[in-house]
Amino acid sequence: MNDRYDAAQGGGQDGPYELVGYDDYGRPVYRQAPAQSAPQQPYDPYTQAAPQQGYGYDPYGTGGQQPAGPYDPYGGYDTAAQPPVPPQGPYGTGTQPPVPPQGGYDPYTGGPGATAYQEQSHGDAAAGGGQHRVAEQTARVPQQPGPPDEPPSGGPAGGGPADGPDYRTEQFAFVEEPDGDSEDVIDWMKFTENRTERREEARRRARARAVALVVVLALVAVGGIGYLWYAGKLPGLSGTDSGTGGTAAAAAQKRDVIALHLHDTDGGGTSTALLVDNTTTKQATTVLLPNSLALSGDDGSVTTLAESVDDDGPDATQDALDSVLGTDIEGTWRLDTPYLQNLVDLVGTVEVTTDTDVPDPEAKDGKDAAVLVHKGEKQNLSGKMAVAYATYRASGEAQNAQLERFGQVVHGVLRKLSSDAQAATTTVQTLGMILDPPLTDEDLGSFLASLADLAKGGAHKTTLLPVQNDGTLSAEDSSGVVKDVLGGTAKSPDEGAAVSVSVQNASGTKENTAKVRVALVNGGFTFLEGGTTSATEAASEVLYADDADKENATEVAKTLGLPTGSVAKGEVTGNARVSVILGQDYEPAS
Repeated sequence: MNDRYDAAQGGGQDGPYELVGYDDYGRPVYRQAPAQSAPQQPYDPYTQAAPQQGYGYDPYGTGGQQPAGPYDPYGGYDTAAQPPVPPQGPYGTGTQPPVPPQGGYDPYTGGPGATAYQEQSHGDAAAGGGQHRVAEQTARVPQQPGPPDEPPSGGPAGGGPADGPDYRTEQFAFVEEPDGDSEDVIDWMKFTENRTERREEARRRARARAVALVVVLALVAVGGIGYLWYAGKLPGLSGTDSGTGGTAAAAAQKRDVIALHLHDTDGGGTSTALLVDNTTTKQATTVLLPNSLALSGDDGSVTTLAESVDDDGPDATQDALDSVLGTDIEGTWRLDTPYLQNLVDLVGTVEVTTDTDVPDPEAKDGKDAAVLVHKGEKQNLSGKMAVAYATYRASGEAQNAQLERFGQVVHGVLRKLSSDAQAATTTVQTLGMILDPPLTDEDLGSFLASLADLAKGGAHKTTLLPVQNDGTLSAEDSSGVVKDVLGGTAKSPDEGAAVSVSVQNASGTKENTAKVRVALVNGGFTFLEGGTTSATEAASEVLYADDADKENATEVAKTLGLPTGSVAKGEVTGNARVSVILGQDYEPAS
């Protein structure tokens, strides 16, 4: 075990040593001390000026101790008297020996620092007198621990110069141990990468939305153009641009038509209207039909609409209306006044702008009869009031006035009826009516729900079919209703069905219409009322639109006694296959 080494305890064959500095790694460097007379002992805080004894100085100052001889590693301490050693070392208070110059000292090969140190050693030896020359002697570095309160010096791999920074092993931990900050760096890189990915994903979604929007707009544009073309509303392609275009466009439209007959169970009489749902143009129309409208019976006889409803029944009346107006009625809805009252009560009060005061039909006759319905705008009518207003006809008043009041009530009911097909069907079933086949509760409920939806949206109107005093149609006045409202329901005739012939009387004699009706019906044709013109034509014309009907047109001319030269290809009105314009040259058969 090595005791602490002190300059005063140096020994061995080489004699005492003194500290001259530290090498590049912080280790103490000694040289052999020159022999000289012992100077006066300076004050030492650690020895308290006490003489050293034993093996070295007494750090606690317990008394003067004689200096020990130099330590011989082989023979122990030499107890012989040794010359005094001047104060030295970093722990003494004496003068610090000169420090060898710094600069690139290599402990293995020597260097500039070692050379400088040797030169200084020569100078010290010469000044010391009797000291042996040590210029050629390499400084010894005894292996000993440092002071207890000083951290151990590093070895060649970890030390540094004496006056340089004190490097420690833990300062180089980053070489072997991962730095905790690396986790933060990795997290930041991940965050940056994720944010970039999110931005790219947002850009991709934006591009996808833009493409989808463009596609939707293109489809809407194409669909709109297709609808306008189908409805004949495109400029240059619509039916109003040419004489035949209007008929073609109207023929392409799809309409659902139901005949409505209101029976007054108290006062008697009927009121008829056609409920039209144009599914192509999304328009609904209630066409009011006067009771004086002339119809043709199965035997070719002439009858009126009122007589047909009362005498022939709904089926025969439906066929007669199809023949006269060119319609395709899908069913007949018979609505008696008690059912109308219940219907209004089910949907709630209806709002009607009344045009006259209506007395209570149950009140006694007289000037003081109570008024049930007052004249005014936006009058709320209950079921009883609605029936009274729809069937009221003042003394001497035309039947058309009462018919228009009936139309107002129908419009009010449609606006209050549910637009849902199931709810409307439930309302119809609640009434408990017995419908004429083929009309069913579901069919009527769905049909009324569609009309109600259009009525609430302002796409429903009411119009009156203009009929002349003799019950025939005026070609000029009725063309708008027959062609525009009802003309689009033209249908291809069934195989073996009679050829339909539309007759327009331009002969100036009203009676000729009835005579032509009888002749055509007896000839196996179906008569269609074409109206009477105010202007007369000298020559009659028989027209066909399809080449396949040329032979039928020729047979019609022969049946009416007209020359074959009057047959020509031209415009055919309504759903007729052949049109006849009756001129002054027509001579009825006797």
